[in-house]
Amino acid sequence: MSGLLLSLLAISTNLFAHGVDASTKNFLTANQGVAIGPFLYIGAKHMVTGYDHLLFLVGVIFFLFRVRDVLVYVSLFTLGHSLTLLFGVLKGINVNSYLIDAIIGLSIVYKAFDNLGGFRLLLGFQPNNKVAVAVFGLFHGFGLATKLQDFALPKTNLWKNLLAFNVGVEVGQFVALFFILIILGFWRRSPSFYTFAIATNTLLMTGGLILFGYQLTGYFVYG
Repeated sequence: MSGLLLSLLAISTNLFAHGVDASTKNFLTANQGVAIGPFLYIGAKHMVTGYDHLLFLVGVIFFLFRVRDVLVYVSLFTLGHSLTLLFGVLKGINVNSYLIDAIIGLSIVYKAFDNLGGFRLLLGFQPNNKVAVAVFGLFHGFGLATKLQDFALPKTNLWKNLLAFNVGVEVGQFVALFFILIILGFWRRSPSFYTFAIATNTLLMTGGLILFGYQLTGYFVYG
């Protein structure tokens, strides 16, 4: 699991969040009609390669041992980012992408800090995790919406393409979670899980701080 986190962090040192490759950029810029299949694919690809989303989800499910709990928390996250993705693009709500991605970086820091018991230690109580995951899901959705708005998508039948993109995001999320849960499931059988839990979440929090720093730098330099 630590190897997975290191791989994601290595990617994050070379890319800003929500990057779009050249072929996807060309398609989004040129597309003028309903394209359900391509938008499904782009949504799934974006989630699978979206290291910021994946790092946050790793933090969310790290200490969730029951399938029911995983489904509840992932559903709250899904509801949050689906709402702001669709609402943000359809209503043309444009938020500075660097600031949104900085908040997404902080969401990773928040969850890793929570996993380390930081809030109980500093505040003496545990914030509501379900509310936190849902709220951060809203920001993750705005991150997706902001990037899509960069391509000035045609308004005609836009909602159909957006729904396809959102379904693709959920498919990609399911695939990513499937493999993450398999890795966690095997790791939890080993005594090293609890031995390295603190180190892993510290690494996770460091990754979030790196993303936060990158995005703030981008905001002040290019924003």
